[in-house]
Amino acid sequence: MDVLEAAGRREAAGDTVVHMEIGQPGARAPAAVVAAAQAALAEGRFGYTEARGIRPLRERISRHYRETYGVDVPESRIMVTTGSSGAFNLAFLGAFNPGDRIALTAPGYPAYRNILRALGLEPVEIPVGADTRWVLTPELLEEAHREAPIAGVLVASPGNPTGTMMRPDALKALCETARDLGITFISDEIYHGLVYEGEAASALQYWDDAIVINSFSKYYCMTGWRVGWMILPESLVRPVERIAQSLVICAPDISQRAGLAAFDATEELEVVKAGYASNRAWLLENLPKIGFNELLPVDGAFYVYAGVREFTNDSMDFAKRMLAEAGVATTPGADFDHERGNGYIRFSFAGSHEDMEMATARLKEWLR
Repeated sequence: MDVLEAAGRREAAGDTVVHMEIGQPGARAPAAVVAAAQAALAEGRFGYTEARGIRPLRERISRHYRETYGVDVPESRIMVTTGSSGAFNLAFLGAFNPGDRIALTAPGYPAYRNILRALGLEPVEIPVGADTRWVLTPELLEEAHREAPIAGVLVASPGNPTGTMMRPDALKALCETARDLGITFISDEIYHGLVYEGEAASALQYWDDAIVINSFSKYYCMTGWRVGWMILPESLVRPVERIAQSLVICAPDISQRAGLAAFDATEELEVVKAGYASNRAWLLENLPKIGFNELLPVDGAFYVYAGVREFTNDSMDFAKRMLAEAGVATTPGADFDHERGNGYIRFSFAGSHEDMEMATARLKEWLR
C-alpha cells in the first residue's frame, strides 16, 4: 500500500507508472456480475441476509465443489463472508483460543500474522525454501509442534507472494499430519482457478474437517465487491455464525447476488486468465535476461517472486529506486518474509501485456 501511495504521487506529478505492486486483477468484473448488480439496483431494496449468506449462493458454492473437486459439501457448512479477509477473522476467532500458536510459512501473506496478533494469537512462521519447493512439509510442521504445541496451520496454494502451489500428494500428506497431531487445518484457496502448471487440489479432498477459505476477488475479478466464502466443519458452523452476527451481521446483499452470477461467467473469465498466462510466460522469459536469475516456481496466482541479491541487499530501497528511476512499482519482499525478504521483490502480472512489455523494457534500461 505504501508503494501504491508513492506511485500515485508520481502519477499526480505527471509521470507514468507501470503498476506491478497490487494483488488484484486488472480486468473489470464479468458482464454477468455487473448485470446482476444492475438488476438488483433496479429492484431497489437491500437488507440484511442470513449471517451465513443467501441460500441460492450457498447452494451454488456447494455445487461448485461437487463439480470441481468431486466433494459433497452441504450448503449448511458454507458461510458467505466479507471477502477472504472476513473469513480469516471468523476462522481464527471461532477455531482458536487466545495464546494459541498458528503455523504459517515464510514467505507468506503478511495479513495472516497481523490478524493473528491483533486477535491475541501467536503466529509461528516456518521458513520454507527450494529444498521443499517453497511449501510447508509434514516434517517442518512436526518439528514446530515438538518445540511447543501448534493449535492450527494455515497454508495457501497457490500462495502469495510466490504463486507456488502445493502438489496434491504434498497437500494430502500435510492434511494427514495435521489430523494426526490434532492441529486445525486452514486452507487458503483464493487463487484457485488461476493455475498454469499442475493441478489445484482442495484440502476438502483429503480432510472433511479442514477449514477452506475462498473469494470472488481473484479469479472472479471482484476485489472491491468484498465477498468471499468459507467452508467449516459442522462443529464450527454455529459458533462462527454467532460471531459473524455480532461482528458484521452479513456480507453485502448486492455483492452476494452478484457473486451468484459469477459462476456463469467462465468463458469471459478464462479469457482474462489467458491474458495472465501470456504475461507470466513473458516475465519468465524476459526477467532472467535482465538479471533476475532467481525466480520461484510460478504455478498459479499472478505473481513472480524474484531474487534481487544480484543488485541489492535491501529490497525496500531497491523497490523505491525502481519506482523513482524506472517508473515500475513492485512490492518489496520484506513484507512477506522478515528474515530473508530483503533479497526478494514481488512482481504482479495481473495487468495488461503492454504493461509487462513496458516494465521489462524500462528495467532493462535502468539496470544496464
